[in-house]
Amino acid sequence: MGDLYNIITTYGLQLLVGEFPHGPLGGLALTLILAVTGLVCAFPLAVACGIARTSSIRWIYLPATAVVQTVRGLPVLMLIFWAYFIVPLMIGTTISATTTVICALVAYETAFLGEVIKAGIQAIPKGQVEASRSLGMSYFKTLWDVVLPQALFNMIPSILNQLISLIKNTSLAYIISVNELTYSAYQVNAQLLTKPFQVYFLLAMTYFAICYSLSSLVGLVERRIKHKRQFRSV
Repeated sequence: MGDLYNIITTYGLQLLVGEFPHGPLGGLALTLILAVTGLVCAFPLAVACGIARTSSIRWIYLPATAVVQTVRGLPVLMLIFWAYFIVPLMIGTTISATTTVICALVAYETAFLGEVIKAGIQAIPKGQVEASRSLGMSYFKTLWDVVLPQALFNMIPSILNQLISLIKNTSLAYIISVNELTYSAYQVNAQLLTKPFQVYFLLAMTYFAICYSLSSLVGLVERRIKHKRQFRSV
């Protein structure tokens, strides 16, 4: 316990924010920024992907399915490597390692979250869609006003679970020297040399505390949604 306390008091700030404000932001703060940015940027793409995956038009459905199945079949680390080497070639200029990781996380999250949204859309009773169309509403108006609001509301717990997954996947960013939480812990361990167990135990507990807190939030949201469903059905 004494070693853990000394590590926290000596290197706690580095683990939380990296070298900020005298240098670049890092540590836990950067981990959360990477995860949230990846989720926010991927969300509109995932909605489009989820809609395309439920389309009856083959030239819309097939490309979306190919992209989703390809990305879902690749490890996140491979996506990071691809983004690291391919994105600069595509845009003709170099990008930072942080931007590289965000691009990889967006691609990963678009595929997985797209499947979540697809399931949410398919879970809406067909009778609601048929009733909307019979009232003269177009396909897109029905989708926008009837289907998506319900589907996205029901998928809030799953979206939060995807955020938990992203937070854990950000740890792979250390492989290209992004100064997120895992890389910060690596730097602390390199300075101490003799306390790897304590450093990585503290790292594991930090990830556990964040993910457990978010999991508890997911449970609370699920209960709220269930309660609202029961209230509406009465």
